This record gives sequence, C-alpha cells and structure tokens, in this order.
Amino acid sequence: MKVVFLVMSGDEKLGLALRMAYNSVKNKRYEDLKVLFFGPSQKSLTSLQGDLKNMFEELLKNGSVDSACVGVAENMGIKDTLIQMGLRLTPMGETLSKYVNNGYEVITF
Repeated sequence: MKVVFLVMSGDEKLGLALRMAYNSVKNKRYEDLKVLFFGPSQKSLTSLQGDLKNMFEELLKNGSVDSACVGVAENMGIKDTLIQMGLRLTPMGETLSKYVNNGYEVITF
C-alpha cells in the first residue's frame, strides 16, 4: 500500500507524525510513504530540535518528504527558511491530488 502523511497540525501531532513516518520507513511498513506539510505544521518545522529534527532530516534525505505548501510558506513569511532546510515548496492542492489520483491513501495529522 502507498501512503501519504498529510501533516497540518503545528502542535504535538507534528511530532507524532514525524515519529510514525520515520519508524514506518525504517521498518518498511508501506510500499511507499510520502510526507506533505501544510498549514501550521510548516511554521513548527522551523523550530524542530533534537530527535524530531534528526528524524525530519533523515526523512528528507531518503526522499520520504515530498514538499510543503508554497502559498502557506509565502503567507507566513517562512519560504526562505523552509527552502534553506531543504524542503521543496509546491502548490499543495496539486501535489496532494497527484498522490490521491495515483492510489495513495491519505493519513492526516
């Protein structure tokens, strides 16, 4: 099964999503797993620390993190910061629909 984690929450659910994504990839739980960041989660990414930051960076490095929303990043004034972190910025509506149309199940956090 192919899965997309759509991470919107900027609170503790961001940490849960990162931990679950990291462990899912490490343990090969899915045929493919992609992570998308949208809304408040994008702001919270800019202040990750410790284990969560390491997990995020590992997911980014192995290609599991697809992108974050360019519109939200521009509106929040964090576009440059997210790009410096290595995140690709895309129009989230188009990106999410691409995965749904290709048979990915969406899990939201």
